[in-house]
Amino acid sequence: SEAEMCGNGIRCFAKYVYDHGLIKNKRISVETPAGVKHLDMQVKNKKVETVRVDMGEPILQRERIPMAGSPGMVIGEALSLEDGVRFEITAVSMGNPHAVIYVEDVKNFPVGKYGTMIENHHLFPNRTNVEFVQILNEEEIIQRTWERGSGETLACGTGASAVTVAGVLTRRTARSILVHLNGGDLRTEWKEDDNHVFLTGPAVEVFQGNWPE
Repeated sequence: SEAEMCGNGIRCFAKYVYDHGLIKNKRISVETPAGVKHLDMQVKNKKVETVRVDMGEPILQRERIPMAGSPGMVIGEALSLEDGVRFEITAVSMGNPHAVIYVEDVKNFPVGKYGTMIENHHLFPNRTNVEFVQILNEEEIIQRTWERGSGETLACGTGASAVTVAGVLTRRTARSILVHLNGGDLRTEWKEDDNHVFLTGPAVEVFQGNWPE
């Protein structure tokens, strides 16, 4: 399903257009349904190795995420599921909605079972992405993401950004953290001066192919 913004996809896009000579600048702006994003590329031997993305300001007002209920922010709010299980969620939009949940053992957590239930919860009119997070220390976490319309994915850049914001709001983590995902590591920072979240990670070309017309 189409998403408003993909933090990992936009890094891959930046690498492609630079490595293939479509652009020469190492700083570009990309228009997305979630707004214009600004990217800075780190280049070695004429190839992009890492990309830093200005993900913009997080959206915290419930009605703009969107999430049904009383106006205000959703920080550690109880969410009841149809099987009687309750989770504490923090809701953040990075141009697309995210529900962040903290667990003790994310590796063995049944992400598939609860991810789909939360994604389709009636409080989220547009459905939601779901992040399950284990805290290692105040500057390091492990994240698994259930993406709406896709299921569990190896990594999610907007999700890592949302988790960074949620960690600060719930006083669990620092403003700058290292995020471990099944697909690799990302560094994120929620800056206090301009309220923007920055996402930094690698971009690697893994194959080429031809799409038949």
